[in-house]
Amino acid sequence: EVEVGVGVEEELRDRRRGARLDLGQVGLQIVLRRARLRVHLGVGAHLDVEVVAGFFADEGHQIAGVVEFTTHAVAAGQVAAQRHQAVDVLCAVGGQDLADAFARGTHARQVRCRLVAQPGDVDQQQVARVVAEPLSKALGQPVVVDNKPGAGGNIGADMVAKAAPDGYTLLMGTVGTQSINKWLYSKMPFDPQKDFTPITLVAGVPNVMVVAADKARANGINNVADFIKYAKAHPGKLNMASSGNGTSIHLAGELFKTMSGTYMTHFPFSGSGPALLSLVGGDMDVMFDNLPSSMQLIKAGRLKALAVTSSQPSAALPDVPTVEQAGGLKGFEASSWFGLLGPAGLSPDIANRIQQEVARSLGTAAVKEKMLANGAIPSGNTPAQFAQLIDAELKKWQPVVKASGAKVD
Repeated sequence: EVEVGVGVEEELRDRRRGARLDLGQVGLQIVLRRARLRVHLGVGAHLDVEVVAGFFADEGHQIAGVVEFTTHAVAAGQVAAQRHQAVDVLCAVGGQDLADAFARGTHARQVRCRLVAQPGDVDQQQVARVVAEPLSKALGQPVVVDNKPGAGGNIGADMVAKAAPDGYTLLMGTVGTQSINKWLYSKMPFDPQKDFTPITLVAGVPNVMVVAADKARANGINNVADFIKYAKAHPGKLNMASSGNGTSIHLAGELFKTMSGTYMTHFPFSGSGPALLSLVGGDMDVMFDNLPSSMQLIKAGRLKALAVTSSQPSAALPDVPTVEQAGGLKGFEASSWFGLLGPAGLSPDIANRIQQEVARSLGTAAVKEKMLANGAIPSGNTPAQFAQLIDAELKKWQPVVKASGAKVD
C-alpha cells in the first residue's frame, strides 16, 4: 500500500500532541498517499498505524509534508483507536529567494505558516486558512499551517522569532502573543516588538459575554445589567470560565469584574472548547469567549449572548449590544485579533508583498462574507499600521494584567 518500490526505514515517535513519521534520508522522490504500518511493542502488543500523507524526499534532506494518521493500539485483547493530525513536519530543502518566488509564482521550498493556538481553539485555524490560500496561489505551492500550542502561544512564536528572516516561516500572532504575554509571563523567550516584523492585521474578533441559556432563564438574567445585579447579590459564588490564564478571554472577564465591581472565581481551561462544555453543562456561570467559538451554541439556543466586548456591535449578532451599552460601563472594550508576522529583519519588499496578497484575499466578497458570518472583522492593514496597533495594545493590557494579579512563571 506504499506507492514506492523500495524498502524504507519506518520510525514512529509518539508525542503528546501527535507524532512524527520519519522515512529517513532515502535518496529518492516519493509520494506516500496511504500506508498501513505495524509497530511491535513487545509482550504481545503492537501498534497499527494508518497514514494518509503527502511527502517529498530528496537525497540528504528531511521529509516535508503533512500527516494525518489513525492509531490502533492492541495489547492483551484491548484495542484503543485514536485519530491524529501531525502538522509538525520539517522542511529543509534548498530553494530560491521568496521575492523571486512571488514574481515567478513558484518556489522550491514549502512556506511554513506557524499557527499558534491553544488546544481546542478554532479561531486561529480558520483565520490561518484564509491567509494560507492566497499565499499558496501566489507562490504556486502549498502553504503549511503548523499548529504549535503551548505556553499561551509562546512556544510557536519563539520558533518564528528565531527563524531565518527569509519569509518562509511566518507567525499567526494574537493579542496574547504580541500584547498580553509580555506582562503575564515572568520570563519571555522573545520580545514581541523587537523580534518580529509586523506584516498585516488579518482580522479583529470581538469577544462575547455568554451564559448558559437555561441558567439565565432560571435566574432572570436577560441582559448585562441583570447579570451585574445577580453577581453582586451572590459575591464569590459565580464561576467565570476562560480558555487559559492571561488569554484575552480571561482578561476581558477581569476587566469586566474591575469596571462592574463584581467578583467571580476564575477557572482557566485548556482552550475554549472544554470551557464552553463546562459552561453549557452548568458548572460555569459566564464566559467572555471569542465570538466565532461560541457562535454555533448561540444560534442553537444553548448559550445566551448578553453583549459583545467590542466598542461597536458585531454584524454577526446585530441585535446584541456592547458591554458598554448594556452594562453602562463607559469605555469598556476588549477584543481579540489575529495578525501575520515574520521574524525581525524580514525584507520590506517581502513583507509588503505578503500583505498585499492577504489584503486582496480579505477584500473578496466570499472571504469577507464567511469571516463576518463567524464574527471576525477582516482587516489587511499595512505593516506600519499593524505595528502601531501592537504598540497600543501593549500599553492597554499592561495595567489590566497587573490589576488581575495573573502571573505565569
